[in-house]
Amino acid sequence: MQRQRLIIRTIGVAAAVALAATACGPQKSESAGSTPSAPSSPTAGATPEASPTTDNKPGEASPSPSASASASPSASPSPTVKQIMANGDDTDQVRELQARLRQLKLMSVAPTGFYGSKTTAAVKSFQSKNGLTATGSVDEATWKKIQSASKKPTADELRPPTVNEVDAPDPRCMEGRVMCISKESRTLAWMIDGKVMSTMDVRFGSENTPTREGVFKVDRKEKEWTSTLYHTAMPYSMFFSGGQAVHYSADFAARGYNGASHGCVNVRDKGKLSSLFGQVNVGDKVVVYW
Repeated sequence: MQRQRLIIRTIGVAAAVALAATACGPQKSESAGSTPSAPSSPTAGATPEASPTTDNKPGEASPSPSASASASPSASPSPTVKQIMANGDDTDQVRELQARLRQLKLMSVAPTGFYGSKTTAAVKSFQSKNGLTATGSVDEATWKKIQSASKKPTADELRPPTVNEVDAPDPRCMEGRVMCISKESRTLAWMIDGKVMSTMDVRFGSENTPTREGVFKVDRKEKEWTSTLYHTAMPYSMFFSGGQAVHYSADFAARGYNGASHGCVNVRDKGKLSSLFGQVNVGDKVVVYW
């Protein structure tokens, strides 16, 4: 009986050890338990949880010791792979990336610092043309190639006075004298008989005080005006819908798109707007559209 208990106890201990090994297996496979899988394929040995980080930002996830051992020559540059950018990032490095892509004629819009769909598409295009995997995100190899193919951006290239590229005009803008204002591209194009005469960046109202969309006419012009509701200066105002007007905004000039208007169409280039103010007549058409 005593011997039987000893055998049962021995079997129980062995089972517990086996169970513990199974439970700890995945954790150990990341650090030291990768002997069976590492030689065949270091990438295949990555756990599903780690794969999104590896795929989207290669180099940020540190390799396991076994993978480092199997690929020691390439492990040394890992500390420098901090220069990685991907969709959703908002940094000065992204701004530099966009300026360089613009030099390479892969981006038409000016740098904003935000890595969105246009930047992703431009990076993919660069990668495809240069024999790199077209992921749309910037790893170390992509960044080095972009740097070697372009020059260090100047201050004006990083933060140009006019940021936005003008949209294709709305069909309603193609006849007559029109201030053609696109909410999509955030631009105003002064057009005469379908020809663009000048363009400028604009800013609109917030969700609570939206800029109205539609076809309007300039009903009055005021070179110097102060808002009767908000008591802020509105130089070069061209009113088109009640209290909403195209006018110069010192706040827009200072803060850019970090702010919004109370419904008016803000312009930040005072010189351009001053010139436009002299050309626009009461009765000229205004089109605000998406």
